[in-house]
Amino acid sequence: MKLWGGRFGEDTDDLVLKYTASISFDNRLAAYDLAGSIAHARMLAACGIISAAEGREIIDGLTALAQDIEAGKIEFRLDDEDIHMNVERLLTERIGPVAGKLHTGRSRNDQVALDMHLFVRDVCGETLDAIKTLQQALTTQAEQHFEVIIPGFTHLQRAQPVLLAHHFLAYVWMLERDKQRFQTLLAHADMMPLGAGALAGTTFPIDRQMVADELGFTQLYENSLDAVSDRDYLLELLFASSTIMTHLSRLSEELVLWSTEEFGWIELADRYATGSSMMPQKKNPDVPELIRGKTGRVYGHLLGLFTVLKGLPLAYNKDLQEDKEGAFDTVDTVIPALHLMAGTISSMQIRTDRLEAAFAHDFSNATDLADHLVRLGVPFREAHAIVGEWVQTAIGRRTNLAGLPLAFLQEKVAAIGEDVYDILSPSSVVRARQSRGGTAPSAVQLQLALAKERCGLA
Repeated sequence: MKLWGGRFGEDTDDLVLKYTASISFDNRLAAYDLAGSIAHARMLAACGIISAAEGREIIDGLTALAQDIEAGKIEFRLDDEDIHMNVERLLTERIGPVAGKLHTGRSRNDQVALDMHLFVRDVCGETLDAIKTLQQALTTQAEQHFEVIIPGFTHLQRAQPVLLAHHFLAYVWMLERDKQRFQTLLAHADMMPLGAGALAGTTFPIDRQMVADELGFTQLYENSLDAVSDRDYLLELLFASSTIMTHLSRLSEELVLWSTEEFGWIELADRYATGSSMMPQKKNPDVPELIRGKTGRVYGHLLGLFTVLKGLPLAYNKDLQEDKEGAFDTVDTVIPALHLMAGTISSMQIRTDRLEAAFAHDFSNATDLADHLVRLGVPFREAHAIVGEWVQTAIGRRTNLAGLPLAFLQEKVAAIGEDVYDILSPSSVVRARQSRGGTAPSAVQLQLALAKERCGLA
């Protein structure tokens, strides 16, 4: 008989049972459910709601059950619907009717809320560690290839040269904001809902603060309705995860492009690539491609939970069961993606020969030439037009701006001198941008030192 079956006169339809049961996915909350139950039992005994002997018997039974679950000795049953009812049934089989006293003063509504808070709290720690690992990989590559210059792009068209280190560090700062989002999420998940009951609290003289202290929470929900219906922290988990995946997807797109023969800027390690079943020569960037592809499913989970919550009245509704699978899948997508990207970045080779050749017919120094004309007294708009004409001429002559003769340049700007060719080199263009946050080596050195401090490499 179901633990809630006293009011019912017939068995649950099998399809209803299969459709409404959550044990197939919420079984991963077992450790959290047991930890919460042990804390709850200890509090019930301390408050005199159950006897000390009953409390010890329940806690010993839960502890032994936790060990067996961790060892893989327990099989959960669909008939028990969810992890909470499975634990209660298993405990009853072991210690008898006294197990029924464990549920005094609580509901599955506040119990599942507690489990999810504990889950998210652990997830935050794992995600923060994984973000840090990727930051370290990017920062190390930046430091090891500090002198390497690459074409920078806007609209995926050549724009201005930048240090490869500067480019990698841009992702380090994106990830730093991701860390901050998860640190904020950690603070918001640090709230203890147990004791809210089904929606209105309990008539028993419980001590919620005692449970919070044992489980390491620093805050209590001050409203029982809010405690059982709040899923804001899961929205934050999904949003923060979606933002991480956006950053990883952008980086993935660049790795896919850079590893093509058309770019040829990087070589992915064999252990982070795959081959073709038909074409022997292929080396496919499957890791970044899949990270890019899986980004959409994480977005979908965020939109899905928003849609679940948008019309729910207070307090608990069965719809809230839909908060878990998306959250679990998101965590199982994001954390491996961070680790895989860290491995991909750490192991890839930078093809400096191809990067040096990339500037042979490049016009990403055009802005610097226009700025040089401004310093010679030419108004910027006029300088812009002049350089644009020179670019067109160079394209027609199959050369670049540095390939145009000085005499030709002086036809437009008589004051221009031989020093213009020094200004046009990629290294000079990069060195010129010394403003804070710029791509000059002096500016990037400061940025690199700060990045190493933030990700624990200093």
